[in-house]
Amino acid sequence: MAEPIYTVISDSETTGEDKQQSSFPDLAIGIDIGTSQCSVAIWNGSRVELLRNTRNQKSMRSYVMFKDEVPSGGISEELPHTDQDILSGGAIFNVKRLIGRIDTDPVVHTSKTLPFLVQTLDIGVKPFIAALVNNVWRSTTPEEVLAIFLVELKAMAEIQLRRPTRNVVLTIPVSFSRFQLARIERACAMAGLRVLRLMPEPTSVALLYAQQQQQQIKDIMGSGCEKIALIFNMGAGYCDVAIIATAGGVSQIKAQLGTAVGGEDILQNVLRQLVPDFEKLSSSTHNIDTIRTMGVLRIVAQDAIHKLSSHSSVQVNMDLVNGSKVCRSLDRMEFEQINAEVFEKCEKLVAQCLADAKLLPEDIADVILVGGCSRIPKIRSVVLGLCKKQESYEGINPFEAAVSGAALEGAIASGISDPSGSLDLLTIQAAPLSLGIRADGDGFAPVVPRNTTIPARKDVVFTTAHDNQTEALIVVYEGEGKTAEENHLLGYFKVTDIPPLPKGSVEINVCMDVDASNVLRVYAGVFMPGNQQPVSPVIEVRMPMVDDGHGWCAQALHKMYGSTLDVATIPKKVQH
Repeated sequence: MAEPIYTVISDSETTGEDKQQSSFPDLAIGIDIGTSQCSVAIWNGSRVELLRNTRNQKSMRSYVMFKDEVPSGGISEELPHTDQDILSGGAIFNVKRLIGRIDTDPVVHTSKTLPFLVQTLDIGVKPFIAALVNNVWRSTTPEEVLAIFLVELKAMAEIQLRRPTRNVVLTIPVSFSRFQLARIERACAMAGLRVLRLMPEPTSVALLYAQQQQQQIKDIMGSGCEKIALIFNMGAGYCDVAIIATAGGVSQIKAQLGTAVGGEDILQNVLRQLVPDFEKLSSSTHNIDTIRTMGVLRIVAQDAIHKLSSHSSVQVNMDLVNGSKVCRSLDRMEFEQINAEVFEKCEKLVAQCLADAKLLPEDIADVILVGGCSRIPKIRSVVLGLCKKQESYEGINPFEAAVSGAALEGAIASGISDPSGSLDLLTIQAAPLSLGIRADGDGFAPVVPRNTTIPARKDVVFTTAHDNQTEALIVVYEGEGKTAEENHLLGYFKVTDIPPLPKGSVEINVCMDVDASNVLRVYAGVFMPGNQQPVSPVIEVRMPMVDDGHGWCAQALHKMYGSTLDVATIPKKVQH
């Protein structure tokens, strides 16, 4: 890897702004690692400043090139890798879509069309991914790729700030499971970074919006009345929607939803439309010629999608590996038709978020559109139409909003104070996914519902499902599925020493505690009705406790115990 080339200011040339930066030795940086783009920002003492790489770029591509013994993300190289280099099989990208997922995940299967190797056994373990290095497949993991990329970002920040950098605030999609969050933290640890916050992207944007509203109130000497905004964030890999209420620098997440739908899905749909035998072509991605062809196809399709944001039609010309050619016109109407399902999912997310927040479109003061896909006319019209708005909020840069909010949170979490009050901000977060246990067979019984304000502590009382049952298996899940298997398995443990009585005679109290750092602890104890003292000691387990192979665990538990250790719900015993 080329030696980093940066312009370092000497002490005698240090500006006042640089002195402010050096006065914050433990100040956390904010990082927004997107599926396709990445950026880094920091609070410089008076405002958020985005850091630049050696090519003076504030936004960098999220990939790692395995072209030699020392892999590189291209951050510190003077000359950038070309699209042909990145898409020729030697680079791993779209890591944000792969990290923490098992090989039965539909998102992993759609990634098999990427120009590197993605193989699955479909048995609930990590997928196998590899880059092509000198005609040899070099295996790696998504967290290793992310760690390599973070090492370069860390080095870039340290040279520009002229001090060691350890603390970080990272943005994440709303739909990330706790297992995925654990993988992100592991990658950060591998890179020598300490995570202060893993911040949902809409929450990060909300913090920036709250700061702007607070400043506007000061400028006009306003009263600081509450404003409600809808944040729609859609990038290459994920789509998030959140509704926030902001007043006086305090923003509260009223409702939020997210899903793994993004520009990558739009790109895949365009590829399938342009190349009739795309499925056959993409099924042999282990072939070098095919991989290179898939890379060229992606470049052409991405260019077409970008042009359709400002043009009504675009001409597509490309040569395929089998000697055939694609030469045709793609107009905006056809583009919207082939992506109708994606746009429908976006529409449902916005509508559901409004319903969850118990708000009408007329209650929304501002609509904030962020992320690369926010430029697509159809997406803008869908979101603005649902909120009955003509224009979106223009005070936020859609490509810098998330990382700017992360930098603000980094300053706040680092204990930095600002005399002007620009950091007098607070975000009241909410649980992005429901937390519960398996009950009534394969049912999912939420204990902490989605959008519950956190920190939170809630409990639900269950009972035995069988006569003379002396043990119960508490299997913890996260998600919104009606059945347990539709959700993310977080862990499991046994409750023992249950008195052998007829079913329904004892109470099994399951309590879930989510602290301000989003750490989940699950407690379970056995009680006799009317008695406040547990029959046996209460069990405490921190989640998630399941690591690799978590896709196997549910099957193994069912094979070992069947339904003999099931618990049953008692609807009237729910405690709020």
